[in-house]
Parts: sequence; structure tokens; C-alpha cells
Amino acid sequence: MEKDESIEEKEVVGELSPTERARILRKLDWHLLPFVSLLYLLSFLDRSNVGNAKVAGMATDLNLVGYRYNIAAAVFFILYSLAEVPSNVALKLFRPSRWIPSIMVAWGLVMTLMCLVNSFRSLVAARIFLGLTEAGLFPGVTYYISLWYPRAEQAKRVAIFFSAATVAGAFGGLLAYGIEKMEGVGGLHGWQWIFCLEGILTMIVAFISYFFMHDYPETATFLTHSERMYVVEMLKKDANNLSTHYDIRFVFQAMMDYKTYLQIGIYIGLLIPIYAIALFTPTIINELGYSAANAQLLTVPPFVAGCIFTILVGIYSDKHNSRGPYIIGGAFVSLIGYIVLYTQSKPGPSYVGTFIAAIGVFPTIAVDLAWAGSNAGGDLKRGVVIAMVIGLGNLGGICSSFIYIDPPRFHIGHGTIIGFLSLTIVLSFVAMWDYNRLNKKKEALCAKEGITDSRKDEFRDMGDASPLFRYTI
Repeated sequence: MEKDESIEEKEVVGELSPTERARILRKLDWHLLPFVSLLYLLSFLDRSNVGNAKVAGMATDLNLVGYRYNIAAAVFFILYSLAEVPSNVALKLFRPSRWIPSIMVAWGLVMTLMCLVNSFRSLVAARIFLGLTEAGLFPGVTYYISLWYPRAEQAKRVAIFFSAATVAGAFGGLLAYGIEKMEGVGGLHGWQWIFCLEGILTMIVAFISYFFMHDYPETATFLTHSERMYVVEMLKKDANNLSTHYDIRFVFQAMMDYKTYLQIGIYIGLLIPIYAIALFTPTIINELGYSAANAQLLTVPPFVAGCIFTILVGIYSDKHNSRGPYIIGGAFVSLIGYIVLYTQSKPGPSYVGTFIAAIGVFPTIAVDLAWAGSNAGGDLKRGVVIAMVIGLGNLGGICSSFIYIDPPRFHIGHGTIIGFLSLTIVLSFVAMWDYNRLNKKKEALCAKEGITDSRKDEFRDMGDASPLFRYTI
């Protein structure tokens, strides 16, 4: 009876029209994306609000002279980078609806208690623990999205999710502008209230997420039985029936694959400008001659523009099932923005440069993560690759923290970012060439050996090395 039912379900999957498929995907979108986007908004807000706090008076109150602020910004990334691969393995072993809310509670508590820091040393300690507790959220949700959507549908979903970072940048400036006015309330400075209130908000959402986060398509209560079966079969077909279970060899497959490190190089070149924008945009605008309060408000428009372009580029990247050209294009646009910042000294043109830099680089992150994830075959290998790309790539945040050291023109910072964006462009061309080469090699092998989809179970544990797997370019 079970065998007949399974056959019937597969027939239903094959018979669904494109309209019905789109309806089911929209259903996934409405139940998954708003919530995970909110989680990442809070995550990015909590890691980058130190930039707003600095402008709001923290630098003076904690005597952050010399490189002290840079050190406080940088130490976040040490444990943040190291904990991401273990976190994604844990996400596979435990339920997402338990693991992700739990790490949110942890970092929300750290964020809230940061309002008590009263020295440079205590700020550094708090930032280290914030990095550790927040590590699993971004790679975890990126991996989580890949468990629900086929590869060609992932970039715009990751883009919507990542656009929360740009919203956080805009919202953070507005929030900081308002919270600053609480100076002296409860014996705390305005910048301390920024940490306290944003941390409490994170913890409230974390407790709610225990009850509203779904685990996997197989157990999604918001889908009907036939819809669940359709999504499961759709994902199996998209993955060429590759393994979904836990096995340590899949972890080593990810760690020993040179393509993983190629993607890490591309990601680092994008992430350094991303974190530089988040950590130093208020300072850069402040140095252009605007007051601290106006600098908080003027950070909002570039982030809003970045949000809009992030979603648009994600949609078109999926529509054309293309990744590399969009990354190259976005990096080139951002490169122009940083050249403007490097060469201009007047506030007007420099502010326009921040716009161009933001709308160019923000969209590339979502496309690159979809690229890295879709080209790693098998659930666990994909999770580890995503975590490695994000984890090791986030070490670039340490670089971002130490390059803006020469106000008011910041030639060292802008020049360094120009170099890394150029590196991303070169490595993206290399990756596109290599993926195309491998696809042609596999097509020739399949033609020579007569390998078809009917033999896909033979290659179940090979990951993307399977001759039936095709890389996205």
C-alpha cells in the first residue's frame, strides 16, 4: 500500500503545472522568509551597532583612543569565524527550530549586558562573546534556505534574507538617533541604551521563534500532504538524489575541495567592503563635516538603496540562473564608488560615492552564497561549504576593522577595499571558467560511458563530483 501511495505521489509531482509550482514556492516564501529575515536584521543590527554607539559618545566615555575602537570591532570576528562550521554541523544534527532560537537567546543576552561595559577591556570581552554566540545565525539560515528551495530559486530568497542587513543599517541609524536622546536615563549613557534595548528586542523575538520556526519540508505543518511530497521530490530531483544524511566524510569532502577555497576568496573580497560600510559609514560621514546626529541619519539612504538593489539583483540572478556575471558586475559598480570616495574631498561627491559603493556590493553577497551553496552537492557538504565560506570569509572583518585609520580622507581604507574588490572580480572570472570546464568534462564522460539519470543512485555519495551534477555559472 505504501509503495503504491509513493508512486501516486511522484505522479502528482510530475503533473503539477508551472503555475501550481509557483504557488507552492510562494507559500514557502510567506511562511519562511519574513521570519528568517527578521532574525538576520536583529543579528546584523547587534553586531554593527558599535559603529553607532561610537559616534553617540562611547569613544569618549570609554577612552577609545588610537586603535582601541578598531580592536573592539575586530575581536568579534575571531570566534565568530571559528564557530560557524561546528554550528552548521550542529544544525544538521539538531532541529533548526531549536538550534537557531537558542543561539539567538545567547547573543541577545550578551548584547543586553553590553550596556554595562565601562572600560575598553570589558567592551573587548563583550564583543568576543557576541561573536561566539552570533556565529551560527547567518550560515545557519543560508543553509536552512538551501534545504527548502531548489538551486535555481535560492539567490532571490537569500537576497531577501540578506537585504535585512541593509534594512538593519538604515534602521540602526534611525534607532540610534532616537535612543541617543535617552542620555542619563537610569544612570546610563545614550550609547549604553542602544545596546540594552536592541539586546532585549533580540531576546523577545528569540523566545517567539521557538514556536514559529519550521524545521524541514517533510514536517512543515503549513503544507498539505501532497504539497510536502511535491517539495521533497522537487529537492531530490534538483540534487540528483545526492545524500542527505550525516556522515563525517561529507565534511572532509567540503574541506578538501579546492573550489571551496576559491569561493572563500571571492567572498572575502566582498565582505571587507560590507563590514567597512557597516562599521565606519557613520564615522566617514561624520568626518565629511556633518554633526554626529546628522551622520546617524545620513547613513540611512545608502542602506535603503542597497536593500532595493539586493532584492532586484537576486531576482534577476535566479531568472537567468547565473551567478558569476552578477557578482562581477556588482563588484565593479562598488569599485567605482570607492574610487569616487578615494579621489573626492567634498562632502557631496563623497556621499554619492557611499551610495554607489553600497548598491554595488550589497547585492553580491546573496548571489555569491547562492553560488557557493548550489555548487556543493549533498546536504551536509553544502552546509559545511556555506559555513566555511562565511566563517573564513568573515576573517575579512578583522581587516575591515583596521583599515579606516587615516581620517578625514581614509585613503588607506578606500584603497584596500579597491584592491579586494579587484581580487573578487579576478577570482569570479576564474571560477566561471573552471565550472564551465568541469561541466564540459562531465558531459563528455556521460556521453562516452552512457551515464543517464537512471544510474543516479550509483553516485549518491559523490556530492558534486557526481558525473550527473552540473555547476551553476
